[in-house]
Amino acid sequence: MSHSPAAAELRQVAIAAAKKAGEPLKTAFRSQMDVELKTSSHDLVTIWDKRTEETLIELLTAEVPDSRITGEEGGQQGSGTVEWIIDPIDGTSNFAHGFDLFTISIGAAVEDEVIAGVVYDPINELVFSADDQAAYLQNGTGTESVLKPRPKTGVAEENLNLVTSFPGPVMVERHGDDALRAFGEFVTTFATTRRIVSGALELCHVAAGWADVVLNCRTNPWDIAAGQLILTRAGGRFHPYGTRGELRFDGTETSNAHLAPGYVGLGPGVESTAVQPVAARFTE
Repeated sequence: MSHSPAAAELRQVAIAAAKKAGEPLKTAFRSQMDVELKTSSHDLVTIWDKRTEETLIELLTAEVPDSRITGEEGGQQGSGTVEWIIDPIDGTSNFAHGFDLFTISIGAAVEDEVIAGVVYDPINELVFSADDQAAYLQNGTGTESVLKPRPKTGVAEENLNLVTSFPGPVMVERHGDDALRAFGEFVTTFATTRRIVSGALELCHVAAGWADVVLNCRTNPWDIAAGQLILTRAGGRFHPYGTRGELRFDGTETSNAHLAPGYVGLGPGVESTAVQPVAARFTE
């Protein structure tokens, strides 16, 4: 591509790269693998994280030479108009422990605004994606449909389900009983509260209408770049919280929401008042 790619083109490039990079993960899943600790026993990395990111970088930059990379494993590389924001395995702990909820997440940003995104679940062969027109879901047969679930307007919180990775070990260490009490309130407020521990997949499940509310308070751009776009293009809402560098987020809409360290996501038509105070209080 010699011209500046449109969002729809970037989506297709990311889908192709994610599928190709995801093939080896299907074989590696639930096999013997070496697992290393990044910062603690809760923060894992495998050889497949590194290999997958390397494969994605090679494929994406070959198709879009005017690119730069922000990756979970390799950090920032190169220079170019299009920024690829990559999480090679979002949910590494799930992958390493044989739990089939992990994804490859790729966001494409121009001037700090994500304009295309892909989240690929290789084990369940689901491709969630979005461009400037819509959000989409592709199943294992390759059939793609527009992702636009029926709005859940007027549904009480007690009938909604929440997905989250909150509070997490660092949050418990820093906030102790306060964080645990907040989680306990979620358990009693919502019909169900699930900790999937894959931010990208949580956002996509809300986008698809399979979950209703998502909250996280300690995250990175590669965790949410693609997922937040998919959610909003599907008709949901994404509210960013916290501060990162000189940027401050208070829940109001902004084009660079993927840079926020905390967020609340609501499915189409969903209203919830229980989560925003926690995001505002605990996001750092």
